[in-house]
Amino acid sequence: MKITVILVGKTNEEYLRTGIQKYIDRIKFYSQVVLVEIPELKTSNKISQDEIKKKEGELIKAKIPSQSLVYLLDENGKEFTSRQFASVIQNNMNNSVKDLCFIIGGAYGFSPEIYAIAPSKISFSKMTFSHQMIRLFLVEQIYRAFSIINNLPYHHD
Repeated sequence: MKITVILVGKTNEEYLRTGIQKYIDRIKFYSQVVLVEIPELKTSNKISQDEIKKKEGELIKAKIPSQSLVYLLDENGKEFTSRQFASVIQNNMNNSVKDLCFIIGGAYGFSPEIYAIAPSKISFSKMTFSHQMIRLFLVEQIYRAFSIINNLPYHHD
């Protein structure tokens, strides 16, 4: 199974880039992981937040691999324990899903068009995190899921 993570904007902080790469290097023993960065659009007096979401949505949609099962990281999504998230990954593997796609939106969230094509939403917390930090949290949880699936001593209940 291949995992694609679509991100809006660059990861600016070196410590986050280092952490993300650490977990991607660990995940590659179990799955191919591809990070796809979409340029972040800037607000101005000439473009509204809705227009930004729409334009980012068009860019996101163009990068979603065909035949992917898509999950949005969204504050209104379903919360999982790490074991439950591992079950989601395992169930997708068992169902021969070839490509999982996780999408982390920009500062203003997703356009209605993206919500329409990706009804599955995951929330990591009721708290709000920067869209740059959640990238690290996501790849760590993907690695943790594979460690749970493979009975590695990384996760402790």
